[in-house]
Amino acid sequence: MKTYWQYFPKHSSAPSFLIDVVQAFKDCADAIETPANQFSSNEVLEAVADGLESVGYQVERGKGKSQKISRPVLYGKNGNIEKSFEVDAWDPLNRVVLEVEAGRGVVNHQFLKDFFEACVIQDADYLVIAVCKGYQPPSYKNPVNDFETVSTFMDTLYSSMRMQLPLKGVLIIGY
Repeated sequence: MKTYWQYFPKHSSAPSFLIDVVQAFKDCADAIETPANQFSSNEVLEAVADGLESVGYQVERGKGKSQKISRPVLYGKNGNIEKSFEVDAWDPLNRVVLEVEAGRGVVNHQFLKDFFEACVIQDADYLVIAVCKGYQPPSYKNPVNDFETVSTFMDTLYSSMRMQLPLKGVLIIGY
């Protein structure tokens, strides 16, 4: 199996609309699988974009302001958006934030930033984080499995029951 996934909380099954996201990654597995491929997160997002759009996602398609997906966090005077975060993809029907990470997913703790941002985005109910199964920068002797690291972190977070989370679920995909 080239694409791995884990849904949290573990006591719930993943909703079918999140399994559709997994399928979008599986459909591109040969092209994006790590460690055989070491693409940037934007390149991976581009590879899965059509599949995501086919199941209702709005997908960032460039770096211009009109190509980005912005989600509100805080509102100010007269209801104007005071703070927002940009996401890689957004499913407005099911209220899912999707973030694709490549090399810096774990090394720079980007997955924690993604998690925090999804927690404070006002209309987000679910988060999907896609990370490498085998990230290997030139300075590493062996690839590291970001999927396992992020999954273990989420398992610890959910299992400890020390925090009340605003999200209904988190899906981690390893590509």
